[in-house]
Amino acid sequence: MVERLLIGLLTGGHVLLEGVPGLAKTLTVRTLADVLDASFSRIQFTPDLLPADVVGTMIYDAQHAAFTVRRGPIFAQIVLADEVNRAPAKVQSALLEAMQERQVTIGGTTHQLPSPFLVLATQNPIESEGTYPLPEAQLDRFLLKVKVGYPERTEEREVLLRMSATTDSIPVAKVVDPAQVLAARAEIEHLHLDPRLADYIVDLVRATRDPAAVGLGALAPMIAYGASPRASIALAQTARAHAFLRGRDFVSPADVQALAPDVLRHRIVLTFDAQAEGIDSDSVIRQVLGAVAVP
Repeated sequence: MVERLLIGLLTGGHVLLEGVPGLAKTLTVRTLADVLDASFSRIQFTPDLLPADVVGTMIYDAQHAAFTVRRGPIFAQIVLADEVNRAPAKVQSALLEAMQERQVTIGGTTHQLPSPFLVLATQNPIESEGTYPLPEAQLDRFLLKVKVGYPERTEEREVLLRMSATTDSIPVAKVVDPAQVLAARAEIEHLHLDPRLADYIVDLVRATRDPAAVGLGALAPMIAYGASPRASIALAQTARAHAFLRGRDFVSPADVQALAPDVLRHRIVLTFDAQAEGIDSDSVIRQVLGAVAVP
């Protein structure tokens, strides 16, 4: 999870974290903001939330007889959208517009959001009552969808030993600033991507739309819509960041394969037949990775 958050930060893409409560999703995001010395805000999404509660609104100042802008919590460098699927469609649209455009409009005036700007959204997969699932078109705005699972036994024991005390939270040292993040992004853009790897990425994404072309004809009735060209761009960007974190100046097939599930799982729409047979997008991605020839 931590590495995927760093990849989102280094590529300027937003991340959707899906996992049951109690897996330290919120703590991880808060710690990331502290390490970066970046501004942080948390938005707890609820059914009664309004768009103005997210982006801000105009407030009448009686002393000066004029309207002034009160900026919402979206004006931070790292924004935690907690339980994003609990807010109604209007609020989700306001958030996703800010994610895409990196700006918001309040009272007819456009305001730029700070840079770097990263939205890390969470959702709980086990509850459906009182939720508003994100439409596929809005899910596509997220660079990555990361499934957060339970820790291993040794990891859980270490968590217990570190966090069971009743004292204040563990202090975190600031090790990097936003300017260094922007500089790293510029460096990542110039990492070498071999033309054969570019073809490999395109073939992987196209295989989700036409699985029969790679010998997976049995998958065709299971996929309603495959990944869009935006997925190809996202896979190339995240593969470069993955290589950068490993100290390499070139992208390898292993980088692409490592990021493919997180990039593609929320961009593949399955049919009812697939759901009835217990087939999920991760199993489709595994079959596609196994069928497409690796350069």
